[in-house]
Amino acid sequence: MNLFHLAHLEDDTVELPDEEAHHAVHVLRLRPGDTIGLLDGKGTRAAAQLLEVGKHRVNAHILSRTHYPRERQARIHLAVAPTKQQDRLEWMVEKAVELGVDRITPVLTQRTERTRLRTDRLHRLAIAAMKQSQRVWLPVIDEPIKLTDLLEEVLPDQRFFGWCEGEHASLMLRYAPGADALVVIGPEGDLTWEEAELLRAKGCTAVSIGNARLRTETAALAVVTWMSLAQQR
Repeated sequence: MNLFHLAHLEDDTVELPDEEAHHAVHVLRLRPGDTIGLLDGKGTRAAAQLLEVGKHRVNAHILSRTHYPRERQARIHLAVAPTKQQDRLEWMVEKAVELGVDRITPVLTQRTERTRLRTDRLHRLAIAAMKQSQRVWLPVIDEPIKLTDLLEEVLPDQRFFGWCEGEHASLMLRYAPGADALVVIGPEGDLTWEEAELLRAKGCTAVSIGNARLRTETAALAVVTWMSLAQQR
């Protein structure tokens, strides 16, 4: 069944957003009477029948709704420095959604080279990844934020940051799958010693995920993969 994203599924008759309508009409060539699936990204999946399929308007009648709890007991918050190349960041967001993450925050550090992002595009990529992976919860995609501002938020008790320098522990040994966690991944040039000390002062533990020096996007995905799988053990 073809899946579409619609933020609100409360009404019995709904209209697809422009981008989803375009896909339904011009790519999939759907017709009135066809059955589709709808996801609101907040745990609800609905079956619907198309009523009106026009060039600029697609309406559907909801036949049934099913609400699913969150897929994991504990939430995973990934705060990652934007990569210099936009396509690497976009690829990382897509795969992180497929693997299972609850929130992605582009974090600006002293060595971050890219400070301007198209978060609207990242959001669209996240929606596509949610549909492709058959998930029903859409991660929050934040606007870029400075590391110092991120650390002023109310943070979960488990706080980690990836670091190639200095002393660090193994994430696999420190992560407790039953509790919410924040993990910070720095830029290509790594976090500075000053930033590492700031993170430690805020209760964050320096961790590694092996002996190899990984790219930012690879490290981020390795972390998300481990945390998501650890919750399924």
